[in-house]
Amino acid sequence: MYTTPEQLAGANKANVETLLTFANTAFASAERLAALNLNTARILLEDSVNNAKVLLGVKDVQELVSTQAALAQPAFEKAVAYSRSVYEIASQTQEEFSKIFDSQYVEMNKNVTSVLDKAVKNAPAGSDVAVAAVKSAIAAANSAYETMNKAAKQVAEMAEANVAAATTATVKAVGATAAKAKKAA
Repeated sequence: MYTTPEQLAGANKANVETLLTFANTAFASAERLAALNLNTARILLEDSVNNAKVLLGVKDVQELVSTQAALAQPAFEKAVAYSRSVYEIASQTQEEFSKIFDSQYVEMNKNVTSVLDKAVKNAPAGSDVAVAAVKSAIAAANSAYETMNKAAKQVAEMAEANVAAATTATVKAVGATAAKAKKAA
């Protein structure tokens, strides 16, 4: 029933490994975001220089309006693509954290069940009711956790679908607006 030094050392080692997994996941996500931001900044600088050159070549107001409309569409599409990339990185990181948490939760349940089984063997007579109540509480907690986990996954899937639909609709709307601006010019 008592915890041995080897069990404590094993538990500490597992906790350190889990912490390292969390840290590596966070660093990988930060690295991906940094790379995305640097690439986006480089492209933004190149586009700004090119757009400035194009705008400096404009000769009249009509050409200015049509040029601005032509330059706005690609810039907006790039902003949407950037937002999608950030959302994708965040979603993947959250998914990795969830996997780690789920595996820790499963391991914790195994440990609690093992301790409970050992306690039952050494429990005094008549404690069966208390043990059954504890096991029932653990089963109810596990069921609630699984239900909440499924609901959270469904919400995440719906949110992802809504983000995709919203960005597609927005890109189409901006494209239509840019097309009208070109026609008006």
